[in-house]
Amino acid sequence: MIKNSIVKRWVFTVLSGIIVLIVAIGGILGFVFKTQYYNSVRMTLNSRATAMVLSDLSSPVAVSNEAFIRIAKNFVDSFSDKNVMEVWVIDENGNVVVSSTGFSVKGEVYPDYNYAKADESGKAEWIGKMQSGEKVMAMTYILPQNDNGVNGAVRYIISLEDIDKQLIQIWVIIAILLFIFIFFVITSGAFFINSIINPVRKLNETASRIAKGDFKVSIEKHKYDDEIGQLCETINNMAHEINEAEKIKNEFISTVSHELRTPLTAIKGWGETIRLSKNDDELVDKGMEVIVNESERLTELVEELLDFSRMESGKLTLKLATTDVVKELSEVLQVFKERSEREGIQLITEIPKSTVSLKADKNRLKQAFVNIIDNSFKYNKKGGFVKVRLEINEKSVMIEISDNGCGISKNDLPKVREKFYKANNSARGSGIGLAVTDEIIKLHNGEMIISSKIGEGTTTNLILPRNTK
Repeated sequence: MIKNSIVKRWVFTVLSGIIVLIVAIGGILGFVFKTQYYNSVRMTLNSRATAMVLSDLSSPVAVSNEAFIRIAKNFVDSFSDKNVMEVWVIDENGNVVVSSTGFSVKGEVYPDYNYAKADESGKAEWIGKMQSGEKVMAMTYILPQNDNGVNGAVRYIISLEDIDKQLIQIWVIIAILLFIFIFFVITSGAFFINSIINPVRKLNETASRIAKGDFKVSIEKHKYDDEIGQLCETINNMAHEINEAEKIKNEFISTVSHELRTPLTAIKGWGETIRLSKNDDELVDKGMEVIVNESERLTELVEELLDFSRMESGKLTLKLATTDVVKELSEVLQVFKERSEREGIQLITEIPKSTVSLKADKNRLKQAFVNIIDNSFKYNKKGGFVKVRLEINEKSVMIEISDNGCGISKNDLPKVREKFYKANNSARGSGIGLAVTDEIIKLHNGEMIISSKIGEGTTTNLILPRNTK
């Protein structure tokens, strides 16, 4: 199990942050609703403290206690909002002389009365529970003093039970909505993460198997054509290409081993023959000829491998100098004339007698010419032909090498430039000649174009710009 997985990070950072934020929003909404509802009650209580209402109880003239009680009862009897709130009248000693409910208020606490007396505004609010357990909001107003400096108070009381029930209902609705939102976030997040995590886990497993050498592994097609799907396809293509490259590499090793074994066997065999011969000059001459030829073949093969190594490491460089392309190509063709006669393959040349000078590496150009012409002979048969034509224009020089050999199939043609690839395993060779040739032509800022049809032959055009530097 991965210690710091994406799922864990999502749960402990993103999801927890979202939940904390949503809970905070829910708390703020609940507080706002409660404040608004309670403010509405507070405004209702405040609206009762009008000069008109208070004037019904306040008198600048001193009155007896009995008269105050009588006035208080008249005030309470005429109070129009009994169904909304309860009202008490309190005398100068802090005793409730009359209540709109008519029930005894003995034992009730009303600290807002003392608060109001101590406050300059003569008004105070209190939220608490009465003896019955009912939660209320009360507001006490101190009456103006009379001539004797005595005054009483009026206390308005509104029950908060129904309001709190409404607030609870609102909080429940908010909680349900927030829960639904959190559930949606978790569900959508889980779906999104699973759509990434599971394919990534498979990708990781596949990559691990590829790293261990299992190139036949593949990932099942992703159901969405998105970045993950494209990555799965890329991994599958990579595994396929690596597997193909591995096959080609193994074939290359097998081919090179065979190519090395053949001349080595010939050299060893003829060496033993010469050693055991008793002054047979003809046999010695023949043996030495075989040894020299096979040694040259080994040297060519080793040079090919060295060139491949240089090409892979980016060290295949050119030694540029003014070079006559016609001269270098003619020298190469001179070498192949003997082979043409020996193998019964006609060598046709169309080479102008003029001089065409380029800034080029003559040895590398010769190597490229030899590789292409050698392939034309190698994949041809007796009675066939190899045609070499050189065409010159203002911007470039084109060397066209064509034959009527076995040709290359449509499927193999795009791959013949690849390292180690051999379209035909029946012929000798390492399979890197065309790759090296293509690299040499590219280093000269040129282009190699190959066209072929199976059974009809192959044409290769080497195009070199005349301004090669």
